[in-house]
Amino acid sequence: MSTISLKRNLDQLVQLALERCNDVNQLKQLQAFLIKLGHDQNQFIVFKLVRRSVVSLANIEYARLIFNHLKSPNVYLYSSMLSAYASKSDHRAVLTLYKDMVRRGRPLPNEFIYPFVLKSSTEMVDPYAPSPSVLHSQIIKSGYGSNPVVQTALVDSYSRSSSGLCAARLTFDKILDKNVVSWTAMISGFARFGEIGNAILLFEDMPMRDVPSWNAIIAGCAQNGFFSEAIFFFRKMLKLAEPPYGENSPNQVTIACALSACGQAGMLQLGKSIHAFVFKSHLGSCSYIENSLLDMYGKCGSLKASQNIFDKSLEKNLTSWNSMINNFALHGQFRRALDLFEKMIQSEDGVEPDDITFVGLLNACTHGGFVERGYFYFDLMRNTYGIDPQIEHYGCLIDLLGRAGRFGEAMAVIRGMKIEADEVVWGSLLNGCKIHGNTELAELAVKKLINLNPNNGGYMAMLANLYVKSAQWDEAGEVRKMLREKNTHKLLGCSWIEVDGQVHQFNSASDKHPKTDAIYDTLESLFGAS
Repeated sequence: MSTISLKRNLDQLVQLALERCNDVNQLKQLQAFLIKLGHDQNQFIVFKLVRRSVVSLANIEYARLIFNHLKSPNVYLYSSMLSAYASKSDHRAVLTLYKDMVRRGRPLPNEFIYPFVLKSSTEMVDPYAPSPSVLHSQIIKSGYGSNPVVQTALVDSYSRSSSGLCAARLTFDKILDKNVVSWTAMISGFARFGEIGNAILLFEDMPMRDVPSWNAIIAGCAQNGFFSEAIFFFRKMLKLAEPPYGENSPNQVTIACALSACGQAGMLQLGKSIHAFVFKSHLGSCSYIENSLLDMYGKCGSLKASQNIFDKSLEKNLTSWNSMINNFALHGQFRRALDLFEKMIQSEDGVEPDDITFVGLLNACTHGGFVERGYFYFDLMRNTYGIDPQIEHYGCLIDLLGRAGRFGEAMAVIRGMKIEADEVVWGSLLNGCKIHGNTELAELAVKKLINLNPNNGGYMAMLANLYVKSAQWDEAGEVRKMLREKNTHKLLGCSWIEVDGQVHQFNSASDKHPKTDAIYDTLESLFGAS
């Protein structure tokens, strides 16, 4: 029998044996058999062993042992191991293996290696992780600087930090063969740091779009407060996807983003229309969509519809419980929020609360005036569930104590915080001071707020009003003078209203709405009638 025939027979034998390997012990037996035959350094066969260990048996540790047994693993084996680590978000292992590959000098990284390394370098919170610019220089030296796949990975990596957006755009512009993934990476980068104008311009220039690109612009608008724009793109996507459920139809991510925009803007009728679309397109049979609907109805004021979805849900996960607790708190059903938490921890689902759960509970206690209960949940979070308080938890606790007029305790909490107090904390304290007329502590809170955000003229206006209230005229004059000199302005308020399925946005101190005159005429007639 020829060598070629023997090799073909061995490959078939290994493939058949691998298909029957159901656990690591059987895989070990196969590897021992190959070692005995002297084929343990066969790159093609070892690649199959590694893939079987990772994909079918989910055992990365044993896959790495097989990999380490090789004297000179090829680039495909490196790629397989990097892919395995990346799938488990083990970014440190990705970078360590890449450094080992570079140190060995053989094989050289290729276009399949660099995307994993670039992604891990931005995900790692480690000052020693290579920056995108360092990896970029290595990529150029290796001759892959003009590879579209690698360039797209560079765009995504650079755009993970605000300081890298310019480099991301420069890299994007140099891609000769841009595909939909390249465009989407750059759009997502702009949206990630609030540059929605640039994201929209880029999206409109796209020669071709797919569902992820639509999701990127819709999600970007929704997450940055451009709710009307998010709904505009959602409707445009639906229109271009006709006939119904054709190419580029919304998927579950699209629906969740659109529902989020509806919830944030209070667009109940539009939210109901999307719910109907979900029902007709059979997209709603998953907890992801159910939770989005639950959240939307709660934020739009329809507690009954929200609870109906929650009660009918067959798979209640932590997000479901958190959303319903928050909905009860938002609608003034404070005791129901606390009771639902007790029901959650006693349920058979084995769901344990997280930091978001306790934000909802503390909010319920704050608006219900349950001070001692608030203390109880704050301690429960730390001592029983081992959750370190974040700034949101401190803000809720300070708000709770401030509303109750317990300012000494509030200041003790602020002094004992392990993280620096921010605008949320000092703003919560200020709110309590205004309720109880504590001018002295309010002055301290406002000064802290001005130091944290000197460009917010609203804080300086508050300080001036406090001085006027306490007849400190000279101080009030000084603050107003500073306001004029710095040319700072109070942040303008914004609201939305939905009429006949159309969303209208109004900004304070603005008369740019096309029906402003008609609105004022109606208001004047109402005042005249009274």
